[in-house]
Amino acid sequence: MISGASGPMRRAVKGVRADTERQTLELYADRRHALGGRALLQHFNPYLLPIDDLKRACEANGQAFLNFAEYDYLSLGKDERVLEAAKRAIDVFGIGAGASRLVGGERSVHSELEAKLASFVGTQDALALVSGYGTNVGLVSHLLTTNDLIVVDEYSHNSIMVGARLSRAETRIFAHNDLADLATILEEERGRFQRVLVITEGLYSMEGDIPDLPLLLDICERHDAWLLIDEAHSIGVLGATGRGITEHFGIDPNRIDLIVGTLSKAFAACGGFVCGKASVIDWLRYSLNGFIYSVGLPPHIACAVQTAVSVLEAEPERVEQLTRLSQHFVAEAGRNGFDVGTAIGAGVVPIMFDDPVATLMASKALLTEGIYVPPVVQIGVPKDKPRLRFFLTTAHTEADLGRVFGVLCDWRQAYPAVRARHGSTIAAIEHAHAHLAAAGE
Repeated sequence: MISGASGPMRRAVKGVRADTERQTLELYADRRHALGGRALLQHFNPYLLPIDDLKRACEANGQAFLNFAEYDYLSLGKDERVLEAAKRAIDVFGIGAGASRLVGGERSVHSELEAKLASFVGTQDALALVSGYGTNVGLVSHLLTTNDLIVVDEYSHNSIMVGARLSRAETRIFAHNDLADLATILEEERGRFQRVLVITEGLYSMEGDIPDLPLLLDICERHDAWLLIDEAHSIGVLGATGRGITEHFGIDPNRIDLIVGTLSKAFAACGGFVCGKASVIDWLRYSLNGFIYSVGLPPHIACAVQTAVSVLEAEPERVEQLTRLSQHFVAEAGRNGFDVGTAIGAGVVPIMFDDPVATLMASKALLTEGIYVPPVVQIGVPKDKPRLRFFLTTAHTEADLGRVFGVLCDWRQAYPAVRARHGSTIAAIEHAHAHLAAAGE
């Protein structure tokens, strides 16, 4: 009811459908799903497949199952010491924290984990949160306010982009790893804003490449801009002992204003964390909405991750093993004529394709042979740059990679005939993809 009106407003407002024309949520969702790429999956859907079922099916057919979709880079997720730490913690603490840490959910293992993470990364303090995605969204949206500026690499993770959109600060985007573009933006814009935050990733999860950290720091310091680095994929992967991009370049991590990490990649659990100066982290403990209004990290996860960090500290050769395998993958891709883009050969490596149909069919060919590599064709990458993204781990071997490239080479040789034989189906999929691109979804 509108105040002052004689009855309920029934006339359609300009730009709004009349009651009789309104869609139900079900119809709306169906349309958005169609625009979002559902047609691409009508003939082969490689997503949301239960890994345990795939493994059982492969083994029943006499195949060894290979999974390149998990980012347990250092194979700590099934390490007996990590598993035992989690089991013991469940016996002591139960399965959850039971409340926000600020008001009843704090356990001794939380501060112990944070001290461990800060020590490992090389900063003064750390704050652990229940969600890696939520860590970025909450932190980036929280830090700045009006009259401030956020400058973000165009390939930054969705959680960073969402956080920037939620912030009251203005946002500018610079071309991927183009630090000259970043410098130009800062030269033109810095004087208009009180505070500026630059955000990049330590290892880009779709490209497998890294920023030039020394130059990045020089630009930020020259323009009085703070620097936040999302090290979700670089901690445990870069640097001789897995301490991330700062160790990779030999730079003091305390020169970085904020380092964000995740507990779900190299540490194989779930959750996120923020590392920085003690005074900054203490402020976040009492002000960051994603921490204050979320339940505390489950204590058994805290214990498992603390043990995983200890294992990595004791066995840094895991990082060397991963690097060696990643470099071998890049070399084999080149030798066999596959494009890995700008990947440096560190944990995550894509193989690029010219069109989404070829990407989907290559993924299907691999899965038929017991190798799971989900295609990335619509979400998270430019629509004209589909790919198969390989997460390499210390559980993989060079023989496994040989098996991958054997299947891909056979598929590539057969693909022209497959296109000719299934031309109408492929044309339908390509039409759907073209429609999606035109719709801007």
